[in-house]
Amino acid sequence: MTFKNAEDIREVARFVPLDRMLIETDSPYLSPMPYRGKTNSPAYVPWVAKRIAEIRGMTVEDIGALTTQNFESLFSKVLAS
Repeated sequence: MTFKNAEDIREVARFVPLDRMLIETDSPYLSPMPYRGKTNSPAYVPWVAKRIAEIRGMTVEDIGALTTQNFESLFSKVLAS
């Protein structure tokens, strides 16, 4: 999503309903810009959130709150344990 040539992925981010969106890092070698070429880390999730916020015309705080709410809703049974 943060790479220059990833327009198809950015198009998905424009299309996906906000109540269905999650943000994750699961690829050890596809770190977001500006960390490309380094091992990926969950600490880089805010870079993805920032890009989604730009694409959607929202604040990164709003994207963070929405995706956190989506995570909690999706995994509520796990969190309740």
